[in-house]
Amino acid sequence: MRIYVNGKNIIITDAIKAYVKEKLGKVANHYDQITGLDVILSVVKNPAASDSHIAEVSCKLNSGAIHLEEAAESMYASIDLLADKLDRQVKKHKAKSLYADKSTIRNAELEEEPVVEG
Repeated sequence: MRIYVNGKNIIITDAIKAYVKEKLGKVANHYDQITGLDVILSVVKNPAASDSHIAEVSCKLNSGAIHLEEAAESMYASIDLLADKLDRQVKKHKAKSLYADKSTIRNAELEEEPVVEG
C-alpha cells in the first residue's frame, strides 16, 4: 500500500508525514484490499475560520474508493479524527463486501434430474 501526502498552504515536514503514515497505515491491518491512500493536508489562512486545519484522504480499494475530510484546530487533531473516521468506514466497507451477496451457485438448491438407466 502506498501513501502519498500533499499539502496546500502548508509545508509538509518529515514529522507530519511520519505521523500520517503511522496513523493511516494502521488501516491496512483491517483490510488487505487497499491499494493506496492519497492524503491532502491544507490550512485556511482566514483568521475568522475556527477549524482552519483540514485533512482529506482518498482511500483507493480494489472495489471502489472512500473519500473523507476532517477539520480541527490543529493539524495533528484533524489527522487523528480522519484516521478514526477512515478506520470505521473501511471496516464498514469490508463487512458489506464480505456479507453482501451470499446467494451463490453453491448455496442455491439444484433440482435433481431423474437418472434413466438403460
